[in-house]
Amino acid sequence: MLKGHPKGLLVASVANMGERFGFYTMMAILVLFLQAKYGLSEESAGDIYSWFYFGIYGAALVGGLLADATKKYKMVIFVGIVVMLAGYIVLATPGMPLTITIIGLVTIAFGNGLFKGNLQAVVGQLYDNPQYSKMRDSAFMLFYMAINVGAFFAPFAATGVRNWWLSTNGYLHDGSLPALCHQFLNGSLTNTSEFQTLANQVSMSRAVTDLKLFASNYLDLFAQGYNYAFAIAAGSMIVSMVVYMLFQRHLPNKEKVAEEAKVEKNVKTESKKDNGNILATVYAALGLIATAIIFHFVFNDYKLGMAVGLFVAFVTWIFKSASKEEMPSVMSLILVFVVVIFFWMSFHQNGLTLTYFARDYIVKTVDSFTYLFFTLPSIISVIICIAGVAMLLMNSIKGTMKIVAGVMAVAGAAACYWFVANNDIQNAISPEVFQSFNPIFIVSLTPLVMGFFGWLAKRNIEPSTPKKIGIGMVIASFGFVIILMASFSLVSPLLIKSQGLTDYARVSPYWLISSYLVLTVAELFLSPMGLSFVSKVAPPRFQGLMQGGWLLATAVGNKLLFVGSYFWGRLELWQLWAIFVVCCILSALFIFSIMKKLEKATA
Repeated sequence: MLKGHPKGLLVASVANMGERFGFYTMMAILVLFLQAKYGLSEESAGDIYSWFYFGIYGAALVGGLLADATKKYKMVIFVGIVVMLAGYIVLATPGMPLTITIIGLVTIAFGNGLFKGNLQAVVGQLYDNPQYSKMRDSAFMLFYMAINVGAFFAPFAATGVRNWWLSTNGYLHDGSLPALCHQFLNGSLTNTSEFQTLANQVSMSRAVTDLKLFASNYLDLFAQGYNYAFAIAAGSMIVSMVVYMLFQRHLPNKEKVAEEAKVEKNVKTESKKDNGNILATVYAALGLIATAIIFHFVFNDYKLGMAVGLFVAFVTWIFKSASKEEMPSVMSLILVFVVVIFFWMSFHQNGLTLTYFARDYIVKTVDSFTYLFFTLPSIISVIICIAGVAMLLMNSIKGTMKIVAGVMAVAGAAACYWFVANNDIQNAISPEVFQSFNPIFIVSLTPLVMGFFGWLAKRNIEPSTPKKIGIGMVIASFGFVIILMASFSLVSPLLIKSQGLTDYARVSPYWLISSYLVLTVAELFLSPMGLSFVSKVAPPRFQGLMQGGWLLATAVGNKLLFVGSYFWGRLELWQLWAIFVVCCILSALFIFSIMKKLEKATA
């Protein structure tokens, strides 16, 4: 698949793989860690989670400005890796108070801001070369697929480390116990008999006689297990740093190119840019302040106003800085950014309300066949089997590779049979593992989606990049329709908490897996296509900044994640998911209404 692409694509993909491993470790366990360690409510944990997600992407604006100003994209990327590593080390240290944990999260977010957007800009620069320009869309899909390999392993690593630490200290995992432990310790638990039963079930040595001691020990060990999972993420950042240091020579040197091109710059345009930047900055600051004030008085939430105001300031600065020639491209990008806000607000519920759903509403144990998808060795066997069968069906695979494909199919199927035969009748599953389905679907489906686009391209009917983004929004709405259907008969989260329920109806994991499958298809239509669109349309002097703008729009969407955690327990579950269905549909309608403008920008 990498045939014909520059070597730098592989370097960028592998370097990003380590960072994504750490990031998806965070996404899989952050709210669960915050609740287990500090006893936070779903709403409070969701608020920290949404601010962290906002920071992860919002800081990319700073990174983009810094890289565009210095043209030292590769140096800024390296500094970002080092800063992120420092943040993960903070989180990997057990016993930290909440304030220090938040400082660690802020550090990770800032380092990611220096790293992520600029690495994407560098990938786009690889394809500014006319030799590779036609491969830009496929390049970003391959880049997106490769980095999700790290994301696939992260939830298994986090769960494995947490469960290992619990079992080493004589306990089994039960995701519902941390909340009950906190309720018991603060005196709010009304039904202690069910708590006693669960405590006995997870104790590997003997029955629990001191519930207070058990609750305290279980919470400490549960949280420490997550600390050690963060340590694994720190190790992945070291790998990413080493790969980047050794092979960054294959990435373009924008500083050198800018220096060589300086003599060819248009003096009039340069003068306009220099004179306009100060005024643009003033207008941007005013836009930020005005938005914060409006949100404070209208919504009584100046913090959200600051988040939205940062996006308003970015838009204002760009409009005031862009030349007349650059304005059509800038306007098209801003309109796409607005749509992206609502997509990520909905999609990234996978680390928040969908994780709550996995913990509270998915059955705790599954049969021997379903358990294939919840342990790393068995799911790899499934992947090998499916990959082998797929290769056998491909006409382009011949000779020795056909034999290899056959061996893969048979060996994978045999391993799957062995796992099913040796699994228990009922097997406990962890809610964190559901976070592995999105990256594995990305890795598996990317070649199929690329092949589908290629098939359409040969017939001259491939949708434009903006049209793919609009289609992605429609598909995303169906992903939430699936989980909405699963939620109709489920008890409200508020009732579970108020009555201390531990025994109530739960649903099959296939509902959530199916939702993730559809949402992943939507993501492949939207996210890599969006990155390609930005790199293609962004004016040359705003490459890093506009990638930062894409991520800033993602950040605002992530700040709006609190919509999910706020209504968790205030609405029926199906009503909660309906909010995201409506957001996706309205966003799709908007993007199709401006399709001609967007397609003109990419022509």
